[in-house]
Amino acid sequence: MAEIKLAADVRSSFGKGAARSIRRENKVPAVIYGHGTEPVHVTLPGHELHLALRTANVLLSLDIDGKTELAIPKAVQRDAIKGYLVHVDLLLVKKGEKVTVEVAVETEGDLAPGSFLVENVLNTLSVEAEATHIPTSVTVSIQGLEAGAAIHAKDIKLPAGTTLATDPEAVVIQILAAQAEEPAAETEAAEGAEA
Repeated sequence: MAEIKLAADVRSSFGKGAARSIRRENKVPAVIYGHGTEPVHVTLPGHELHLALRTANVLLSLDIDGKTELAIPKAVQRDAIKGYLVHVDLLLVKKGEKVTVEVAVETEGDLAPGSFLVENVLNTLSVEAEATHIPTSVTVSIQGLEAGAAIHAKDIKLPAGTTLATDPEAVVIQILAAQAEEPAAETEAAEGAEA
């Protein structure tokens, strides 16, 4: 995982009015906390932060008054209608430190021939990984599976240095048989013939 460098400006004004004026300048208010330190309130460049947050669990290298800090997004607030960034909470991390994060579960391969459906019971897995080596996703093969098959969290191969934090017995993906419905016209004709 690559580090994305952002310049952070320490802010001293707070409240709705201050946050609105920060966003008008195409910046995003944020707070950085962790490791028992006092929270630091900063502003981050809006466009660069928006692009960085497209990557799940992105590692940010923040330049705060000449000092570099590593952080990962903990909570991202977006406007419900327009989708722009409203506020971001960042968690300080150190190289070599283990963090628990959610990673996306992706599937690959084709099911066995027939009418089967894939149900993603869990879309993400909670894993523990080194802060500088967080996987963006995990891939699960569904090649040749039939109805009744299930993939549990313990069955998923994780990248080196990553351990499972989700319940190992949790069902992540299950394969279901597609259920066919009778066409409405045939049902009505059959009912009419019986009468």
